[in-house]
Amino acid sequence: MSDKLMSANESKLDKVLAEARDYKASREKGYREQALKLYPWVCGRCTREFTHKNLSELTVHHRDHNHDNNPSDGTNWELLCLYCHDNEHSRFEELIRYGSTKEAKQQAATFNPFADLKAMMKK
Repeated sequence: MSDKLMSANESKLDKVLAEARDYKASREKGYREQALKLYPWVCGRCTREFTHKNLSELTVHHRDHNHDNNPSDGTNWELLCLYCHDNEHSRFEELIRYGSTKEAKQQAATFNPFADLKAMMKK
């Protein structure tokens, strides 16, 4: 392939990627601004609170996982911190990948690392 043709293809790809990033940013700005006005700045899962200083770590999650479903009343949104948002999407991807129609129930943790702490402290 000639250098000229490769350069033209790279230029087209760069343009398409830039347009996609701009579209995503403009779409997110609209519903993010609305969600931050509607809801308190608290993660819906871990209840971490946010201020102007760390607000960039609070994301808008689409409950139905459709980023184009943005009703103005916010019924498809919930505010999640970066970590809880990543976890939610990982769980959804596993649900899709493995085809389960019901979510697995989490087992309660049984290990207690501090069970013998008092005895260890006496030693």
